[in-house]
Amino acid sequence: MPVELVDDAGHAIGTCPVSQAHQAPGQLHRAFSVLLFDDAGRVLLQQRAAVKTRFPSRWANTCCGHPAPGEPVAAAAAVRLAEEMGLATPFTEVGVYRYRAKDPSTGRVEVEWDHVLVGRLAVGAPRPNPDEVADYVWIEPGALREAMASEPDAYTPWLAGVLELAERALTETWQR
Repeated sequence: MPVELVDDAGHAIGTCPVSQAHQAPGQLHRAFSVLLFDDAGRVLLQQRAAVKTRFPSRWANTCCGHPAPGEPVAAAAAVRLAEEMGLATPFTEVGVYRYRAKDPSTGRVEVEWDHVLVGRLAVGAPRPNPDEVADYVWIEPGALREAMASEPDAYTPWLAGVLELAERALTETWQR
């Protein structure tokens, strides 16, 4: 599968295979992270399957992935949410989280221009795809921050930044 390479401003500059984009030193490319919240304000996390090529078995946001070159981010995110978690719900892009992280267990590198999408799951229950997801949990954001601080290697390196961006956007929305 090809990914869309981007420059430092997030503009498309080419494509390459996803495997190549994640080889050291890594290439900046477009990605997305979805975070779903329930009516109690808890966030839905997934534990990545052990077969994942980057950060396997770690806890992450509700789902994530890469849009195909030229594919709208929200459309790609909706497809991945259905594929990984068996869910469909509206969501909104709230910003971009740019990060670089090397996976110590696989040597692969993430250099991502990560579009963060947030939604509320009012009905339905996750039906995770076992090829993608080992487990899932609903957790209060404060408890999640404490868990990430005490056991950082149990979580993906992008989760804290994605959560912070999502919560900031939700707080601004709720204060209007």
